[in-house]
Amino acid sequence: MTISGVMNTSLSGMLAQQKRLSTIANNVANMDTPGYRRQQTDFSATAPSGVSTTTSTPNTPAATPDSSNVDPATEMVDLINTKNSFAANAKAFETGADMWGMLMAIKKD
Repeated sequence: MTISGVMNTSLSGMLAQQKRLSTIANNVANMDTPGYRRQQTDFSATAPSGVSTTTSTPNTPAATPDSSNVDPATEMVDLINTKNSFAANAKAFETGADMWGMLMAIKKD
């Protein structure tokens, strides 16, 4: 894989985590909306490398018909996972950028 390929893969991962964060925020914002169903972000690999996302609504019933099925603890765990995943992708992107910079410095000499 090329350096730009590594950076593109990392960027794809960061964008996927951004979508997941948006879904989590939407769930938290609608937690008290009667009848609201929790949404989740599903990830799938793309060719040659990268991630694509889709948002789905699992068929999980709410405790009562006039409540939502959003659990704040689940959303917080997902939020922490999203933060860590985004940070890992950002670090990989930064490493690719450092490698690119080093390659350019060597080429100048």
